Amino acid sequence: QVQLVESGGGLVQPGGSLRLSCAASGSIFSINTMGWYRQVTGKERELVAAITSAGLPNYADSVKGRFTISRDNGKNTVYLQMNSLKPEDTAIYYCNRAPEYYTGRYFLRTYDYDYWGQGTQVTVSS
Repeated sequence: QVQLVESGGGLVQPGGSLRLSCAASGSIFSINTMGWYRQVTGKERELVAAITSAGLPNYADSVKGRFTISRDNGKNTVYLQMNSLKPEDTAIYYCNRAPEYYTGRYFLRTYDYDYWGQGTQVTVSS
């Protein structure tokens, strides 16, 4: 059974920081690239960061230099450290597996899977 449990969201002022966590079942975590996605109401879910099973990260241009993705394979957990937050980062954040990285439109395509967790709300506002 697939399980994805996101946590760590909240309300933060612009320029602030949050650290998101995602506990994933072993069946989805152990051999997969994992990613953090976000969705704003009325828009498609977008991939913003991904990390390979070996720990190599990649980021969408919109978050590069501000967000850091990491994973603890022993705990089946993936993290997203978000710094210098902006109002446009406001969204519901989800984790899930992600495709193996490729150059080009990797962060511009929409990816969908059969199961998603409940997500965690991040609101950046003064």
